[in-house]
Amino acid sequence: MSADGSSSGSDPDNSRPAKRVPARPLVLVGLMGAGKSAIGRRLAGRLGIPFVDVDAEIEKAAGCSISDYFERYGEAAFRVGERKVISRLLDGPVAVLASGGGAYMDAETRALIGEKAISVWLRAELDVLVERTSRRNDRPLLHRGDPRAILADLMDKRYPIYSQADIVVDSDEGPADQMTRRVVGAVRRHLNRHPELAAPC
Repeated sequence: MSADGSSSGSDPDNSRPAKRVPARPLVLVGLMGAGKSAIGRRLAGRLGIPFVDVDAEIEKAAGCSISDYFERYGEAAFRVGERKVISRLLDGPVAVLASGGGAYMDAETRALIGEKAISVWLRAELDVLVERTSRRNDRPLLHRGDPRAILADLMDKRYPIYSQADIVVDSDEGPADQMTRRVVGAVRRHLNRHPELAAPC
């Protein structure tokens, strides 16, 4: 596992593809507000591979929103469908996948990601998550009570599991491009340690 909390040097051309790219999909995990979508899109651009929002793919496959799916069928059924979608995506072209906050908590999905992908945990402090999630009103889970208390509880439950990810990068209040450079650096170092996971040059 690699933890990288330090920022890397400036890059005047953040759209320039990274030299070394993975031979497996990169799956971003973390709580809501960690930056999985914002960082994921930029990361995919740097690596020259597609970006896929897993939740959007689930909604496309289900023909309804995730909140509606939860209400109609419950979480257990949702996790089964989520796992099927993630499995299909992992068998497709190498891409950066932004997963839902609960996906990595499912043991079978986590094992699938461990077998076929490289997982990257975007680890954020509570204050950062509270501030970021307050910018949007589309987080149904946070409507059930005090958002700060809900996020703190999720951190307690999920962070020990997220820590099993292959790569850990701290997601802070800095610019998204800076965070992207940090993730690119962490991925490169992981590939240097595990050259069998890198695509042929």
